[in-house]
Amino acid sequence: MQDPRHRPFRAGKALRAAFGAPVIALMVFGGAASAGWKTPPVPQRPDAPVEMPTSPPPENAVAVAVPEDLLKPGATITLAKVVDIALQNNPLTRASYLQARSAAAQLGSKRAPYYPTVNVTLSGTRSNQLSQDPNVSATGDVYGPSVEVGYLLLDMGGRAADADDARFGLIAADWSHNATIQEVILGVETTYVLYVNAKAQLEAARANVKAAGTALDAANGRHDAGVGTIADVLQAKTAFSQAQFSLQTFEGEVLALRGALATAMGLPATIPYDVGTLPADVPLDRGSEAVDKLITTARERRPDLAAARALAEKAGAHVRSVRSEGLPTLSLSAAAQRSYYRTTPVTDPHNYWSAGLFLRFPLFTGFANAYNIQKAKEDAEVARAQADTLEQQVLLQVWTSYYAFQTATQLVRTSHDLLESAEQSERVALGRYKEGVGTIIDLLTAQAALASARSQDIQARSGWFVALAQLARDTGTAAPLDQAITVIKEGTRP
Repeated sequence: MQDPRHRPFRAGKALRAAFGAPVIALMVFGGAASAGWKTPPVPQRPDAPVEMPTSPPPENAVAVAVPEDLLKPGATITLAKVVDIALQNNPLTRASYLQARSAAAQLGSKRAPYYPTVNVTLSGTRSNQLSQDPNVSATGDVYGPSVEVGYLLLDMGGRAADADDARFGLIAADWSHNATIQEVILGVETTYVLYVNAKAQLEAARANVKAAGTALDAANGRHDAGVGTIADVLQAKTAFSQAQFSLQTFEGEVLALRGALATAMGLPATIPYDVGTLPADVPLDRGSEAVDKLITTARERRPDLAAARALAEKAGAHVRSVRSEGLPTLSLSAAAQRSYYRTTPVTDPHNYWSAGLFLRFPLFTGFANAYNIQKAKEDAEVARAQADTLEQQVLLQVWTSYYAFQTATQLVRTSHDLLESAEQSERVALGRYKEGVGTIIDLLTAQAALASARSQDIQARSGWFVALAQLARDTGTAAPLDQAITVIKEGTRP
């Protein structure tokens, strides 16, 4: 028995005959409402939120890839592993990958006219033909297969232009996919550096609390010995409380950034993991190429720029495709058919065949083809202008990131010298205060300068890695920072 779902037309005729059009409309809209096409709720007052229904997750949702070693308690992962996990789970890279696959299928479709088309038809006809006698009629069945073959012999470059159009579209989609990957890598690397920066700031805050505690102990000792005032003790206690306040702030920031990095990898924010620590020694010799060489590299390797150029070529191929629509085409068509008859008297089967050449020339189309060509040309010029504009932006980005990286390199050197002098100054001030020569103001000032120097040194090292990642992305290389952070050791969970 035939499935009723395969006979919608006849079922509709029966319903219309039995109940009429109004009932059919009611059934259609009722079925749409039962399928979930409901009117969305509206707010009751300006300050009231809308109670939206909870939607279940899609059945074909992509599962998150969580490495097994990451689920072990106290697991630490490198930056290269972080980037690898993010690229597997990030929906942006998945979407750009699927777009490239779609462009590849489009190219295959545009190459189809290079092959012949073959259609096979199986037909059956029942007819009632009147004979010469109006009182006599003959009913007969005619059925049989037929084959039709068509092939485009000549089209003045239309097929090639369509194929080039799709091919450059595929190239642009591939380059766009690479650009998406580089953007994801840059985002993950930046979040990674922010996390290790916060961990380093936390360690520095702990050192500041320890130093402030030492100053407070020294002030209490001098006060107990009768050589110090209560004002010294209160000032030292205030500095100690401020150091504890900063420590607690960085503790919360570390936990927040650990969740942010997990989210950047496409993982739950609560997953137990940790990464290494910020290197104390920065490889300042990296990224020392001249800016002209980096600009040349960017012109050759920036994927978004290459995608824009491919789109410009795609627009040029589209001009040729539109122009070919107004040119003649030569095609071949052939058909063969065998017919069987069930009549009285019985008729033998018959074979039919035909073949022909067809020359088509669009003589007049209401000037539509001329305007289509003009539009395609203007669109091609727009695409070239957009590619030129993006190239100028790429050069500016490389120029800016190059000198930002040079500045970051100088800041690392300066902050290192500043930290060394601040540490020496704090040791001298502490010794002088314990000996009764210096004042508590001198000691607290030296400790504040040391705390600031520690923070600036950490920030300078973190900024150097971020600047390196930005420079790599702007030049189109986007090498993971794990190649630069070669001295990271396994860290402990905060």
